[in-house]
Amino acid sequence: MPRTLIEVDRESSEPLYRQIRKAIEHGIAVGTIDARRRLPSSRELARELGLSRNTVNAAYQELVAEGFVESRVRQGIFVNREIRAYCTAEERPATPRFDWASRLRGHPEDTLPHIEKRPDWARYPYPFLAGQVDLRAFPARDWSRALNKALYPPHIQYSLQDGIAADDPLLVEMVCRHLLPARGVEASPEEVLITVGSQQGLDLLSRALLGQGSVVAVEDPGYLDARHIFVRAGATLLPMTANEAGLKPPKSLAGVDLLHVTPSHHHPTNATLSIGRRRELLSLVRESGTVIVEDDYDSEFRYQGSPTPALKGLDETDQVVYLGTFSKFLAPGLRLGYLVGSRELVRELRDLRRYSVRHPSGHIQRALALLIESGEYHRAVRRYRGQLMHKWEAASRAVNAHLPWHTTPPPGGVSLWMSGPAELDCRRLVDLAQERGVLIERGDIYFLSEDPPLNHFRIGFAAPPLSVIDPGIRILGELVDRAMVA
Repeated sequence: MPRTLIEVDRESSEPLYRQIRKAIEHGIAVGTIDARRRLPSSRELARELGLSRNTVNAAYQELVAEGFVESRVRQGIFVNREIRAYCTAEERPATPRFDWASRLRGHPEDTLPHIEKRPDWARYPYPFLAGQVDLRAFPARDWSRALNKALYPPHIQYSLQDGIAADDPLLVEMVCRHLLPARGVEASPEEVLITVGSQQGLDLLSRALLGQGSVVAVEDPGYLDARHIFVRAGATLLPMTANEAGLKPPKSLAGVDLLHVTPSHHHPTNATLSIGRRRELLSLVRESGTVIVEDDYDSEFRYQGSPTPALKGLDETDQVVYLGTFSKFLAPGLRLGYLVGSRELVRELRDLRRYSVRHPSGHIQRALALLIESGEYHRAVRRYRGQLMHKWEAASRAVNAHLPWHTTPPPGGVSLWMSGPAELDCRRLVDLAQERGVLIERGDIYFLSEDPPLNHFRIGFAAPPLSVIDPGIRILGELVDRAMVA
């Protein structure tokens, strides 16, 4: 009997019969086991390997059950005839790989730059990245308690059942009762949709409201990821200037299907849209029939003065769709947000969501609802807001102490938008800073023009510890001269 080249590891925690089965499977697949010849009997293979026949028989039984081999009466065990042609060791013409490139539609119309985030950002000593949170501020103990409670009656049903298209009713109630009123928004449960982050809300709105030839007005500079979503839906982007008072309302929005705005803290500059401009926009959309998408991604984090009421709270015609998120406070990785709009719109979006992701995790929804209901969510928000205020103060002092220009930071947000002299090349500064362990974001990618200004960059202050903010920004100040271009 020829040797089978099967080896077993008696020290392994994996059962011996499974090792035999895997070895035979591999031998059949790569052709080291001749598919035309009889496999050794259980007695023969047991003798060769120094094992019991029962062990070998268990391996053969699984191979027969899975269709790799077949047992013929009074003949022995052979490779299954149905797969023999695909696993012989004989030379066969090379099979060409499937041409996936020709099948993928791609997005040739989407030539916008992407926001690049380093996956290993936490290992850098000065990670001034917007969109990341201070992992130490997460209410881990309260969250763990809520997750555990959500797995016991009466909550377990909502955590584990297939909700089909429905959201957790307790979480929707918490959003309506405890979150929206603080923004001046009143909504019924039928007007609320839980989303897998605000980006899913934007995607659902694009699928429901946009198509080839649609026109979407966006802030310039503005939120880059939203632009990608709109362009991939077939829309044409219409840039609208944003300055220190937020989006500058145009004379008319005629012909504009959708307007995306970030009024609480303009992305990326953090400017707050003035109340006058808010009312002017609402007047314009009433005349044009434009839908406003209000992306209220971090309104909780204001450190001076009172928050301005949400556009949705001022809306009298139901043309504003409000997007909120839990990512900026709890954690981006939890991927939970919510959308508030008309009942007709929410009904349509719920149907669209059902056939993509069905619904967000029931367990996460119920746990978050319990966290809010217990009061721990708002206590944690207040603690985190206090921590961020100290970081905002430190970052504001540091940029004016170490950078060679004056900055007046807006009274909220989780990042500072830096506008240096025209000679500053933010791309060069980003590269130089990374070499010194400082991560910042270039600002040119947030502009829609083909030749965007290069003298802007972002300093996110939420993720790094308070103690590293001043020394990290001091390093930036040392590098500015080297990032100047003639």
